[in-house]
Amino acid sequence: MQQNHQESCSNPCNVCGGTDISVLANHSRSGKPLRSVICRDCGLVWSDPFPHNTRSYYEDDYRVAYKGTYTPKPKHILRAGKVALYRRKLLDKWLAQPKKILDVGTGGGEFAYLLQSLGHDVNGIEPNKGYAEYSKQEYGLNVQVGFIQDIQQPDESFDLITIWHVLEHTENPCDVLTKLHTLLRPQGVLVVEVPTIEATCQSPKSTFHEAHIFNFNLANLRKLGEKVGFAEVEHKLSADGANITVFFQKNAAATINDKALKIPGNAERITNIVNNHTAYKHYLTAWPYQRFFCRMGRAFGEKLATANFESGKSLLDKLYS
Repeated sequence: MQQNHQESCSNPCNVCGGTDISVLANHSRSGKPLRSVICRDCGLVWSDPFPHNTRSYYEDDYRVAYKGTYTPKPKHILRAGKVALYRRKLLDKWLAQPKKILDVGTGGGEFAYLLQSLGHDVNGIEPNKGYAEYSKQEYGLNVQVGFIQDIQQPDESFDLITIWHVLEHTENPCDVLTKLHTLLRPQGVLVVEVPTIEATCQSPKSTFHEAHIFNFNLANLRKLGEKVGFAEVEHKLSADGANITVFFQKNAAATINDKALKIPGNAERITNIVNNHTAYKHYLTAWPYQRFFCRMGRAFGEKLATANFESGKSLLDKLYS
């Protein structure tokens, strides 16, 4: 990850439109060729060229490639259910009153089902056919199979929109946030969570992979939101430093010029973090050992909790009670 020389790019920066880039890496965590570049003007990192056709990949291949299944297994449901409870806690103050909510990238439906059980009017959209159909049949959710660009909802339909670990997978994050801006009611709230490129809790060789087309840090994610008319209300960093959650509010009056989209020093900051995150330094920290023991403990707990698995609904009902 030591390459810093200027290169040409086939796709301009999705945040600032710049084409002045450097190469951060040439391989993915699988060892396959994957060219990851960074915008010198704002620090956005992306795969250039894109490693796959995003439509077909996320409709048919993604879940099988990363989960080994076309529909969620019991351990996946339990795991996602626990994450749903954590996300519900993050949103606590935004859910005091019943709201009409859109969950983008519903997955197996665990989070949407939790919100629905709490009395909210929830819609979901999920491109993976197997997971989307499972969530509809198992939990009775209102989920559209498809991508957010194809959603069949009128403008200003929702009080709250959540998009958890989806934006980094999309082929045009700016277009996605623009679409979500139109779907929100005035002063509505958008919650975006993505992995941060500044994370050092994972192995250095795992930093780049084919499923994450874009890699953000707080500064350029905030700037992307401002570009399409959002204003940040607050943000939170996960305990391990791996994920950033930004709470945006719709602000139709917001305007920002191209020059203001640049973030001086951000590219240098990210490049230094990535290049200094070496295997040697990583294994001198507690992170790899904590992750190992956490995974072992989780696997044991999941085996016990799903031993008498009957259905996803019964498992989640017990967990959410």
